[in-house]
Amino acid sequence: MNFKSTYISTTTTTTVKSGRGRLHTITVGTTSAGAITVYDNTAGSGTIIAVLKASVAEQTFTFDCEFATGLTIVTAGNSLITVTYL
Repeated sequence: MNFKSTYISTTTTTTVKSGRGRLHTITVGTTSAGAITVYDNTAGSGTIIAVLKASVAEQTFTFDCEFATGLTIVTAGNSLITVTYL
């Protein structure tokens, strides 16, 4: 599979993809004092796929789950993350 990736490095709301898709991984390179919330939506609200707590250890989290509406990531701190998806 040819996954696409999005790099996020600021406190922001990022719509990674609109429409149906599959979240493969989130790699956390550096964390800060803010949670990372993953939504099945095109906005930072609605159905939550996952919440990674503030200052989570640097690692790769594998989800391999489908989303229906879109994939939006809300970073409450300046964590450095890479999201891979289809």
